[in-house]
Amino acid sequence: MQTIIIDEEFEALLPRLDKETYRLLEENIIENGCRDPLVLWENTLIDGHNRYSICKKHEIPFNTVDKEFDSREEALIWIINTQVSRRNLNPTALSYFRGLHYRADRKIQGTNNQYVQESEKGQNDPFQGTTAGRLAKKYNISSKTIKRDSKGADAIDAIGEASPEAKRMILDNEVKIDKKDLIGMAAMTVDEIAEIAAAIEAGTYEKKKPEAAADTEAATAGNSPGVYAPSAIVPAAPTQRDTVISRLNDDFAYYSGLRKIIERTDTAEIKAALRSFIGMLEELYGGL
Repeated sequence: MQTIIIDEEFEALLPRLDKETYRLLEENIIENGCRDPLVLWENTLIDGHNRYSICKKHEIPFNTVDKEFDSREEALIWIINTQVSRRNLNPTALSYFRGLHYRADRKIQGTNNQYVQESEKGQNDPFQGTTAGRLAKKYNISSKTIKRDSKGADAIDAIGEASPEAKRMILDNEVKIDKKDLIGMAAMTVDEIAEIAAAIEAGTYEKKKPEAAADTEAATAGNSPGVYAPSAIVPAAPTQRDTVISRLNDDFAYYSGLRKIIERTDTAEIKAALRSFIGMLEELYGGL
């Protein structure tokens, strides 16, 4: 019998079925057999983990197909592409997958490759020869968003090192964390990340209060209760506001060509473009 290897990193990218969905899948396989083959790369399972566990439990035979990749990163990208095309991902999970894709693609290209060098220079044409540009075109978003996705993915993985359950809760949208807060976490110490991960898992995580809001409260602390004092209100820092406006301008400039995309692409690609756009809007809205 063929030995099948379970890779924890690959397995973590695949959907964890709820009890009812798993039960229905199990009943279907028991009644009809495992009709879809498991997908392997060098005996490592890269697609079909739920089916594999059910077949093992009930000693049900299954078929396998082999994929050939030159590196682990290529196998990872294949898993990402499969999951993105197959699943209706929430904005956080979709952003995470895009970040992983960017990270893996850059590693394949190599740090001295022209794609990486051009990517860091910030060329005027965001889709010419850069890793971020090529993936931005694939996912119908801006290259700046792809790079932010990568930083967010780094933070989620760091949280996962401290608590796999906290990582799962983030990706399953059970806890809301703005992407800009995730990016900030990427620079935190191991102890700080562990503290955040523990709070997420315990259900006590709270987003830190923005400095502008804190300044507003401090400025109005001396006023009588219920008295509205416009002069005491401190507006949000211009740099923060300018950043949001800049992001909106960049992303909307890209999506101004959406009508052309609709005219020349099929329904599946149109839906993927719109889903990415909606995810970007939700991200921006949540960060205000």
